[in-house]
Amino acid sequence: MGRTLDNKKEVVADLKELLSDSQLAIVIDYQGLSVAEITDLRNRLRPTGTVCKVTKNTLMRRAVEDDENWQPMTEFLVGSSAFMLVKDDVGGAIRAYQDFQKATKKTDFKGGVMQGQALSQDQVKAIADLPSKEELIGQIAGSINSIATKLAVGVNEVPASLGRCVNEVPGSLGRVLQALSAQKEGGG
Repeated sequence: MGRTLDNKKEVVADLKELLSDSQLAIVIDYQGLSVAEITDLRNRLRPTGTVCKVTKNTLMRRAVEDDENWQPMTEFLVGSSAFMLVKDDVGGAIRAYQDFQKATKKTDFKGGVMQGQALSQDQVKAIADLPSKEELIGQIAGSINSIATKLAVGVNEVPASLGRCVNEVPGSLGRVLQALSAQKEGGG
């Protein structure tokens, strides 16, 4: 039994909502995957904030037809398609899919869409190689901490240097007086 018109409208509305929250969409050919394997893929993607939807291409086409950010996806809507809609951890989601693909060897990458651009498999892999948000925050925090440490050491060195100079003045003055007195005794 097919879907009713109201049911199809609900699916399209759900897809539009998922897309509005997503940064990246990846389209794969899932032909040959069992229900258990699709469930495994979904479980691998869940911690990254990614939803894996299996739906008809015509329903996805309707969901993206009015949205220029997702329209490039229409070129990938051929055959049996599953859609990975990545909300948060783009790199983590791509790596999770790549691990799944290596384990099953059953899915084919069709393409990806991000910010209105169609992406090839190499471009999506390049995105996966970028540092995660947490890694970037850590790098920035480390850089800021390094600058603060160097600044603190530099600021601390000013009074220490001044203190050494002040401590040196009496000794230097004493040496000067000794030299003057030796000069007077020898010359006078």
